Amino acid sequence: MKLIPWDRIRVDELISLWNNELGTHFPMRKELFIQNSFADVNVLEQGSFIVEDSNGKVIGFVVSKMWRENTPVVMDSKRGWIQVLLVDSEHRGHGIGTTLLKHAEAALIENGAEVLQLAGDPFHYFSGIPDEYSEVQRWFEKFGYYNKINIFDLINHMFKKYPFPENSSASFSILSIGEKEDFLSFLKRCFPGRWEYEAIKYFEMGGTGREFVVAKKNGNIIGFCRMNDALSPSIAQNVYWSPLFEKEIGGIGPLGIDPLEQKQGYGLEVVEAAMAYLQERDIETIIIDWTILVEFYEKLDFKPWKKYGIYLKEL
Repeated sequence: MKLIPWDRIRVDELISLWNNELGTHFPMRKELFIQNSFADVNVLEQGSFIVEDSNGKVIGFVVSKMWRENTPVVMDSKRGWIQVLLVDSEHRGHGIGTTLLKHAEAALIENGAEVLQLAGDPFHYFSGIPDEYSEVQRWFEKFGYYNKINIFDLINHMFKKYPFPENSSASFSILSIGEKEDFLSFLKRCFPGRWEYEAIKYFEMGGTGREFVVAKKNGNIIGFCRMNDALSPSIAQNVYWSPLFEKEIGGIGPLGIDPLEQKQGYGLEVVEAAMAYLQERDIETIIIDWTILVEFYEKLDFKPWKKYGIYLKEL
């Protein structure tokens, strides 16, 4: 076994290992892997490694992240993430995973991490450890990680047409590029942190607004819902695993309503609007990622699709 630095030149081999081990449930594309594990400025190269066997074949890797964005968004600078840790199944049981974990943890701690989280990083693949890999959950528990909460991805195959919301005291429309600053100000005021950060990155990557439905009252933005498809400027979380489907899929979320305007039905209505817009784009299947609001979305026929455990380790 040989531990070598994180290196983009090995991307094809890394993706091959991923798909050999995880591709049945989570098929990886090169564009997505580069986007999330190389292009993201939050990747901590000091804590990211590749493992070769004696013949130079890639048999494992780990990717670590710390918050390194130069933006006004406030994020947890004391949290370190292990985005993914993967070892070839034919080489497990020989301490390779343990070695990768210990090196990643040491680098994260050296860079100021006080809490370690498995997945859920900026430009993450998973919100937590997928339930498909319960043995991986148990493995990490041996090293002091605990399950804080379980969360879900939901799916709706949309066997019926969903109408645009009617008789609402709010209006719903696709965000225009001219409304960018108003929208970012709304997010900063009502939803500072990850959602604000993801919107900033969206515009940095060439977004024009077509991925957001906004709810308005008296001309002011009071809510939003993001909707993704294959034409979005980046591969968004809720369409990561679209190769599992024969036809193009869409994604919905996150969504948020101004706290002063909640409890009036606008949340459900803005999701309905997003679903109607996606159906106009010939999307037949929609996925919602990273949510605990199963009962809320069941009102619009979404059902649990995948389950994840969010695992933390407090130092």
